[in-house]
Amino acid sequence: MISAIVWGTGNVGRAAIRAVAAHPALRLAGVIVHDPGKAGRDAGDLAGLGRDLGVAATDDAGAVLAERPQAVVYAASGDIRPDEALADVVSAIRAGAVVVTPALYALYDQRGAPPETRRAVLDAVAEGGGSLFVSGIDPGWGNDVLPLLVSGLGGVVDAIRCQEIFDYSAYDQPDAVRYLVGMGQPMDYEPPMVAPTVPTMVWGGQIRLMARALDAELDEIRETVERRPLDADVTTAAMGGFEKGTQGALRFEVQGIVGGEPRIVIEHVTRIDPSCAPDWPSPPDGDGAHRVIIEGAPRIEVTVEATDENGNRAAGGNATAAGRLVGAIDWLVDAEPGLYDALDVPLRPAAGKLGREAG
Repeated sequence: MISAIVWGTGNVGRAAIRAVAAHPALRLAGVIVHDPGKAGRDAGDLAGLGRDLGVAATDDAGAVLAERPQAVVYAASGDIRPDEALADVVSAIRAGAVVVTPALYALYDQRGAPPETRRAVLDAVAEGGGSLFVSGIDPGWGNDVLPLLVSGLGGVVDAIRCQEIFDYSAYDQPDAVRYLVGMGQPMDYEPPMVAPTVPTMVWGGQIRLMARALDAELDEIRETVERRPLDADVTTAAMGGFEKGTQGALRFEVQGIVGGEPRIVIEHVTRIDPSCAPDWPSPPDGDGAHRVIIEGAPRIEVTVEATDENGNRAAGGNATAAGRLVGAIDWLVDAEPGLYDALDVPLRPAAGKLGREAG
């Protein structure tokens, strides 16, 4: 059994604990928390399993890494603390662990990462013998392995479009929704998530990954952004009120330009209420979905709807991100130490998991 640590118990970390506990090749050996108030609580309690797993959380990361775990699922956020997240990940690699994480946007396309970031990881690999694989859902499997797999069904492929379409009132990250994305802010507010170059920083690696897999030469990567105000006041169950005239919907694209045309596109359509921007793409039902469209002959469209934690679509997406990462651990343990991306690490069947409960 491979000893695995889950570092962070937020939206992704809860799902990661459940995924590790259910994996037939893994043993949950520890849980690291940032909040001292969570220290001492059982992992099963933190993950919402309704039963204990016999592993108590701790806020002493150094002590956990000193035990030399074979794998670490780093589920702490890197959105507004990328340097701290990188330092944490490097410390785990130096301790000899295989690390999987969605937190480091710069390393989704590890070949195109900033040289100093890549060097910090490779130096840690050389020193400690660990590995790193960075992935998620979007960015992640929703715009790398899934569209590439589906593209193989096409006879003629003119363009690939990957969409995330979500009602963000169901997303349990109020600060990110209101300030990073800008929901409920005046229309002259500039959301940091769509400031010039930021979408490319986050999703450009996925464009490059797909282009590399498709043997396509990119001319450039472009960004487009649209915002719409609410036509009326809106009250949400999870995050309270949003006023008429403030931002109620956001749509942006990161476009891979090939031969002068946008051929590889990652699109986000985000609302705080379904009434805003009704002419924009919507999920078939519910709060959200991920969709891949292959334009060509034949035209192919695949929509993925995931639910978890009492039917929540955002939680379902987080759980698929955790599933992709946790499912890669045993492959990475058997591989040579190194820095890997989604084109290196296969997405495999859930061997041994059918009917198996966590813990």
